[in-house]
Amino acid sequence: MDWSKDSGIFLLGDYEVQSGEVIRGARLSWQTHGSLSAAKDNVIVYPCSYGAQSPDLAWLIGPEGILDPSKYFIVVPDMFSNGLSSGAAGTLDYPSVVTSWDNIQAQYRLLTERFGIERIHAVYGFSMGAQQAYHWAAAFPDLVDHAFIVCGSARTAVHNKVFLTGLMRTLEAAPEHTGGGHFVTEPRAALRAFANIYAGWALSQDFYRANLHITALGAPDLETFLRTDWEARYDNKQAANCYAQIVTWYHGDISANPLYGGNLERALGAIRARVMLLPGDTDLYFRVADNTAELPHLKRGELRPIPSIWGHRAGNPSASPADFMFLKSAVHDWLG
Repeated sequence: MDWSKDSGIFLLGDYEVQSGEVIRGARLSWQTHGSLSAAKDNVIVYPCSYGAQSPDLAWLIGPEGILDPSKYFIVVPDMFSNGLSSGAAGTLDYPSVVTSWDNIQAQYRLLTERFGIERIHAVYGFSMGAQQAYHWAAAFPDLVDHAFIVCGSARTAVHNKVFLTGLMRTLEAAPEHTGGGHFVTEPRAALRAFANIYAGWALSQDFYRANLHITALGAPDLETFLRTDWEARYDNKQAANCYAQIVTWYHGDISANPLYGGNLERALGAIRARVMLLPGDTDLYFRVADNTAELPHLKRGELRPIPSIWGHRAGNPSASPADFMFLKSAVHDWLG
């Protein structure tokens, strides 16, 4: 079955971010799946995860998928610095910090100004997409009905930040680095090192112990897996964009804005949407414990850990049918 698809670029003009800096001539790339109902009440916003672009997210959209375009109008906005929207690699004087708040405020303009949308049936996000989904629910409590937070948290945890600083220091150590996440040429050796660090965090110890990189993902050995599944994916990445999105992730906090002044409990308590927290049992940086601590402060929250050894990638289960079915069941249980 086919369904309506569209894509485009929304022009934001000179877009001021939280730091007071400006993204000059800001552009927000987007993709849609399905048709907007006459009442405009069937909208699902599906923000991008780290390094992902809107076409990369399309695999879970379909009548038999997690998000059904025969029922819903699914809007996939491209995060700043993902290579399609404005980013550090291609924008002069790009801000030193662009936050998830900055991203979702731009996305709000897209939905209201481009599509005339005044109600969001659900936001669904994985990883950094989950951080943005959480931001949507907190920043626009009267607008969002449901939020699915898949392997994400309301505030980036301290141990998560340790992982992120390791990635930033790796890029900063490259001889091509000129300061502040800028590079005179692409630091290919540093990006390969970056990829290898990521491979040790995105998948759990149990995943590797079970040899799923071989039996499930088809690599003949570990060295090939690291080269083809990780290093190769950064061959065409721009280091400045990779760095800028890490900075966004590092600063993730739904309360770090004028509405809540850093009070996380107040931000969580202000959310009126039904919130389903879907952490991975073996995720190494968005831990079940983070969501467990958030749950008591939500008016209408539910915690459903994904019983998986796929680590963080349990929330992006393109190669794990059991995890895919778990997420599909959870979403369909709430949305019908």
